[in-house]
Amino acid sequence: MNTINIQEKKEHYIPILEKSGWKVVQDIVQSSLFDQILIKLIDQVSDNKRFTPKYKDIFNAFIECPYENLKVIMIGQDPYPQLGVADGISFSCSHTQKENPSLRYIFDELQQQYPNASRDPDLRRWSNQGVLMLNTALTVQVGKIGSHYSIWKEFIKVLFSYLNKRDDLIIVLLGKKAEEWEMMLNNNTILKVPHPASAAYKGGKWDSKNLFKEINNLLNQQGNNLITW
Repeated sequence: MNTINIQEKKEHYIPILEKSGWKVVQDIVQSSLFDQILIKLIDQVSDNKRFTPKYKDIFNAFIECPYENLKVIMIGQDPYPQLGVADGISFSCSHTQKENPSLRYIFDELQQQYPNASRDPDLRRWSNQGVLMLNTALTVQVGKIGSHYSIWKEFIKVLFSYLNKRDDLIIVLLGKKAEEWEMMLNNNTILKVPHPASAAYKGGKWDSKNLFKEINNLLNQQGNNLITW
């Protein structure tokens, strides 16, 4: 793929990100940093290594959570590695409308705290309320967890540096990989819980440390609207 095609790929996202108010992401997309990300993804495809989610979905977490609404960031690691499942919003399963194991553990625990909470696998409803559902790798090679972590590392550094200029966000670090970024977000309130995939792998219950109620308690203390989980 040539430079002109790369520019077209970049320009696809500019008006969408501008509309959602994510100027920092828009600036990255317009930079040479994103050129390098695209080149690496193109090289993967050329080497017959498919990635997920589809390119048109990779920024859905930002598109569905307008920056002016941002209150909470939940940080995981990878999109679902199965082909056709990831939709660009971490843990969301809108394409399949079926709960992947991690999402099932999330919903099981959520309903312990809020028994009437929805189990709709499409998590755009959380995004629309100001919850950025983010993975620190926005893509992954199909069937190979962790494979694109390095591709997105510089993107995440720039993003977190920008977000840490704020001090009013609630940051949820899901698992050890997410906790590696703690110092880059430490101006904000940080909650650390195990990744729900750990429960999925081991069986048993996900220990969320009463996460969903804790987030709403903190939002209430800030005078913000609570999340309807």
